This record gives sequence, C-alpha cells and structure tokens, in this order.
Amino acid sequence: MADVIVVRVQSPDGMKKIASTKRETAAALLKKVAKEFGFNTNGFSIYLNRNKTGEILSQNKTLSLLKIKHGDMLYLFPSASSSSSGEVMDTATPHSSSSQPSVSSSSSSSSFSSSSSSMIPRSFSAPQVQEDEIDQYLTKQDGKIYRNKDPQLCHHGSLGKCVHCVPLEPFDEDYLNHLDPPVKHMSFHAYLRKLTGGADKGKFAALENISCKIKSGCEGHLPWPEGICTKCQPSAITLNRQKYRHVDNIMFENHTIADRFLDFWRKTGSQRMGYLYGRYTEHKDIPLGIRAEVAAIYEPPQNATQNSLELVDDPKAAAVDEIAAKLGLCKVGWIFTDLLSEDTRIGTVRFTRNHDSHYLSAEECITAGYFQNLHSNPCRLSRDGHFGSKFVTVVATGGPDNQVHFEGYQVSNQCMALVRDECLLPCRDAPELGFAKESCSEQYVPDVFFKDKDKFGNDVTFLARPLPVEYLIIDITTTFPKDPQYTFCSTQRFPIENRDILGETQDFHTLATYLSQCTSTAFLDIVSDFHLLLFLVTNEVMPLRAPWAGSPPALRVTGPRAAPRSRPPPRPCGPASTAPS
Repeated sequence: MADVIVVRVQSPDGMKKIASTKRETAAALLKKVAKEFGFNTNGFSIYLNRNKTGEILSQNKTLSLLKIKHGDMLYLFPSASSSSSGEVMDTATPHSSSSQPSVSSSSSSSSFSSSSSSMIPRSFSAPQVQEDEIDQYLTKQDGKIYRNKDPQLCHHGSLGKCVHCVPLEPFDEDYLNHLDPPVKHMSFHAYLRKLTGGADKGKFAALENISCKIKSGCEGHLPWPEGICTKCQPSAITLNRQKYRHVDNIMFENHTIADRFLDFWRKTGSQRMGYLYGRYTEHKDIPLGIRAEVAAIYEPPQNATQNSLELVDDPKAAAVDEIAAKLGLCKVGWIFTDLLSEDTRIGTVRFTRNHDSHYLSAEECITAGYFQNLHSNPCRLSRDGHFGSKFVTVVATGGPDNQVHFEGYQVSNQCMALVRDECLLPCRDAPELGFAKESCSEQYVPDVFFKDKDKFGNDVTFLARPLPVEYLIIDITTTFPKDPQYTFCSTQRFPIENRDILGETQDFHTLATYLSQCTSTAFLDIVSDFHLLLFLVTNEVMPLRAPWAGSPPALRVTGPRAAPRSRPPPRPCGPASTAPS
C-alpha cells in the first residue's frame, strides 16, 4: 500500500486525479490519463511544469525514476489535431486579441474586444453556439463606468486618474446601489465580466446548469429506487436570491398595445393572457443592460374566467413565430391580467398583489419557469450551450393607487431547474408558497433548502416544504416611453385573433371593411398591423403562406419608427410588412 500514489492532472477542462503506483511505468500512466480524459494515446502531451517543460514521454521508466511523487500536479495539453484552438490551455503569456474566440452573427463574423474585461474563458467556451445579436453586441462593449474629475477630491492633472475618478467595473455594487432608483440586480453581462475577470481572466470559470436528476450510466449499483451513490446523486440545493438578471427593463412601445390587450377584460370581466413579441436592445441606464421592447401582443386560444386562465392547443403557434421572425421580431415574454374591478364608475381596480399577499403565485412561477425553459438563452460559457433565459413575465394588476399597473418579473435559474426536473409544486391554499416534492420510487428529488431568520434574528436553514416563492422571483422594471414608438403604425384597428366571444371575428368581410378605409398613398400604413398580417398568412380560405415562405417580405421591420406618409403601394399578391425605407 505504501507504493500507491495519487497524481493530479490539470487540463483545459479541469483537474482529475489518477491512481497509480511508484513502480508503474510512464507508458501505463499515459494510458490511464488517455482513458480518463477521453483522448487517444497521441492526442495530448503531459508535462511536469505548466510552462511545457519536462515532457513525460511514453517510455518504460517508472514514476519513481521520473521523480513523480504522491500529490504531484502534472499538466495536460491537447494536441492541435485532437482539439480546436479554443480548447488549448493558456500558459505563461496573457490573452491577446489574436488568441480570442470570435462570435458569428447572421451577416458577418466579428472578433471580441481585446479588453480583458470582455475576455471569454476559452477552456469552457462553445464556439458552435450562435448567441443572440444583443449578446454579441454587449460582449464587444467596454462596459466600464466612466466618471468625471471630482473638483474637490481629485488633485491631479487632466490626464491623470485617481481612486475618485478611475472608471468602475460594470458590476460595482456601490455604484448600482447609489443609482436612483437603486439597482438590486446587476446585468447578466456585468456578471459575466465579474466571473471572467481577475488575474486568471476566468480561465476555468464556467456557467453550470443545475440538474436535479440522477446522472445516468452509473453501473456500480442497481438503478433507483434500489440503489444510488454519491457519483450519480444530484447535490442538494440551497436557494439564494439571484444577484443578476438576464433582462433589466421591459418597455412597451406605446400605450395602444396595452390598452387593446386590456379591452378584453374591460368588456368581459374575464382574465386574459398573451405572448409578447418584440426585440432585445441595449438598456443604457444600467451598465451592459438588456431591454425587452414589446411591439405587439398575440393572444393564443384560451379558456378564461374571472379567476382562472387555461391555455389550449394553438395550431397557429409555429406560423406566428415564423411570421414574427420574418418581421425581425421574436417572442420576448408573456403577459396576463389579474384584475378585479373595485368601482366601475371611476374605473378603479383592487390592489391585491403586495408584500402582505404575494407578487407572483407559486403556480405562476412554475408557468414562468416552464416558458423560460422553452426559450433558453444561448450562451458560449456553458457546456450545454445555453444558460438562463431572457423570457419575461408581465402582470397587469392593480397598483397602490387602484389603477392598472404593469409589473415585470423573471424566475431565477434555480427555479427553472426545479420546474424543468418536475421538483416544484404549488400549494392549494397558499398561493405565496411552493412545495418541493419528496422522493418516491418513480423519481429521486434532492433536498431543497432556504435560509431565513428566526425570531431571535439568527440565520436558520429550513427545508423547502413549504417554500416562500420570493426566493425564486426577480423583479424587472416595466415602462412606457415618453415619446410613443410604433413598429406597426396603422391608425385603424383590425380585430385581434381569438376574440370570437366578443363578436370580434377575423374574416374576409372584416378584411374588406378594414381595407376600404385606406387610400393609395396610405396602403402601407393601413396594412402595418400585426394582427392583420397574421390573418393574411394563417387564414384557411386564401392564405399567403406559400409566397411568404418562398420570398422575403417586401420590407422588413428593423425597429420602432413613425408611420411613413408617402409611398407607392406594394403588389397585392405579396406579403405585407413595414420598415423604414
């Protein structure tokens, strides 16, 4: 037993321990390393030193002769033929712009900024992942918070810098806390800068998606429920309030979008749900922030009452996403109402969601987690190619002034994992509480904990049965611009889909009535309506689906704008869309 040693091997993908003996040959050790890391025998090299000196060759010398002792660290470097350049471990020299990976956009390939704060750790990057355009843009930004020279505290020249005026990092908590209003969550890209900063440039930092499932392929015991071991057992989860958020602001382009959505509740008293379509842009009020701009709301088929909502299968869901993509839009979130009228004479509503009740119920958190898992965020820093989600939740509910307010939320990545692996349940009589499932013969559920203070003010760990959902919620500011913006600039109102209960139907008679209001100079304006375009493409009598799929729209929506005033009408057989000329 005295001859048994354990050698540590450091690679770009992390460190592993190899059991060996002092009398074992170097060739036998290299075979063990190749098997452990999944290489062939010629696909890597091992060195005694990090600077690639003292290479261990495949020979018959024993480890004792090579002076390799128990606990020694060896360094593995993949050869160029077995790994991509993005997986080679950096050694003694710092990263340079020539060694950085690049991100491919839809039109061109652009390199990352040479700033060390925007460095992506190459050992964990996934070059094949196509990130969103806003992520590619923010990755190349400097992100630092520049400050002017303080006339009282700065005593240096105009070209100098001191602690009072040196640029701050985008994740500086003191700066975020002193904003008006204070920012509780740093942006996701600021979090990435914090993660990949420091002396090692985040070389071995990675974003790991939480898994609550038993790892497959463990052959040392019978499958669950007959057996489980520490290798395949998922770790226990301690819920923490997430310090960052993937979206920092939600903005409706104009009040008309929200008013038309609320009309259903005003006329029926029943709640309503819809999908938000828009785009992600830079939110300049927060360093490296992201804003979800809402250009339209699509209302899917649903069964609604005063107290409940039930979604039904939507045969047009894929077509709607395709049409939105042709218009330069994507699904950025979902919205639902929770409104109870208080005084119909003055139009007030009840203030029901507050710190004494709840902001999001457990069932709504589970639904939000389900949607966020469906729309995961592509990320190069994750081994899985995705991490978190930009999909937002908006609630139209009563505010403290008894008027309708729009509140934005997301659920944390921990909540997404619990929902994805079916570990979280709502409580029947307490909407503000969730419940972590217990393990059964069909499913193993790891223990879920949260920390709270007892009556003496001490931090105490509790089992999440039940669980306050406030640990899962991230609030997002929801706004309307001072100057309204219009992606769809039609001043007429084509009926919204799936509102037959109101007598608002989409048919060719309604289409003829709607189009009769236009003139030759205003044709593009009047067809600039999201719901009209959906009807033209998805109707069953004469759909424009074939020409839409076969050729791009005549004009593409590129951003909010004012309505064009003079333009010749397009060909009536082609699909209609809007964009600045």
